Amino acid sequence: MLAKGIQLTLLVGPIVPVPVPRVVIDALESVEVRTDSGRASGFQLTFQVTARSELNTIFLIAAGTNMSMATPPLRVLLIVTMNGTPAPLFDGVMTNVEIQAGGRGRPGTLTVTGEDVTKVMDMQDFSGLPFPAMPIEARVALLCGKYAQYGVIPLVIPALFPDVPIPIDRIPAQQGTDLQYIKDLAELVGYVFYIEPGSVPGTNVAYFGPEIKVGAPQPALNVDMDVLTNVEDLSFTFDPTKGVLPVVFIQNPLTRLPIPIPVPKVNPLQPPLGALPTPIANLTILKDTAKLGPMQALSRGVAEAAKSQDAVTGSGNLDVLRYGRMLKARGLVGVRGAGVAYDGLYYVDSVTSTLKRGEFKQRFGLTRNGLVSITPRVPA
Repeated sequence: MLAKGIQLTLLVGPIVPVPVPRVVIDALESVEVRTDSGRASGFQLTFQVTARSELNTIFLIAAGTNMSMATPPLRVLLIVTMNGTPAPLFDGVMTNVEIQAGGRGRPGTLTVTGEDVTKVMDMQDFSGLPFPAMPIEARVALLCGKYAQYGVIPLVIPALFPDVPIPIDRIPAQQGTDLQYIKDLAELVGYVFYIEPGSVPGTNVAYFGPEIKVGAPQPALNVDMDVLTNVEDLSFTFDPTKGVLPVVFIQNPLTRLPIPIPVPKVNPLQPPLGALPTPIANLTILKDTAKLGPMQALSRGVAEAAKSQDAVTGSGNLDVLRYGRMLKARGLVGVRGAGVAYDGLYYVDSVTSTLKRGEFKQRFGLTRNGLVSITPRVPA
């Protein structure tokens, strides 16, 4: 349904999705997929329908049985093939169906929205489930293993400052749904948790670990470089007041007095991307860390320090055909032609892909923890 050299494959079904009928593809008008490092990914499919269209029956029946305990949610898998190479664009479940009736000779629209596989993890409350003598990473791996039927593959990084509970002292118990509990554990140790499509269609990687801002960068985004320009527009902002120095509290077990400890930004997984780092504008007092263990408090401080340094943000749009590949969130990308202050490597914080007949475009957001490139040349 897309431009030359790009093909979209849509698969739908409970647990194991299958290719949709031709009538569904013919009615598909647009696709929007949102990937954001700070929240669950989502999709929106828009179809053109008439009062007699078969899609009314197909999706309304699916919506009536979706997201219930009796039947599995309807899984939606989107695969984009560029120049003969397939790549998963989205893998999740349908959450809502909306009908907009047509009029005056024009067809109506049927809009299907959904979220990634984390939505399935947020359906049932398992409060009270005990985890005796299990470190946090073991609990997360065990919970993610329950969703293997959705192709979920746990990628769990051990906590930077481990804290294994002793059964005679305390036995941790789950609070809330699997997703809520895993997110609480991630916040406790300063980690992030998300699920994204794997390299093989039908698989999903459940990542629990520190936010990583290292690795091989994606092809550079070129601005105002004549024939090399591959972005439609790109703008930047710099907020010098964003940098903060977190202060955590560790309680002395003998005197019961809290001891304040400032936590500088020292994280090998999030090295400086700018030669001029974000200045420290103020202090952030994390008072609730006094009730945590020393290792957990330090983890919270390290995560807060890393999050507060991204004072440089950028946003723009690109045409995937001109760029040559899909830009992916949660990775690095280079920027060229924006000037000395803003050229260099950035972390791709969010990407929204929009697919229509004849076009494939992406809207993206970038972040960085300083000005001026740290590298003499930006990788092309």
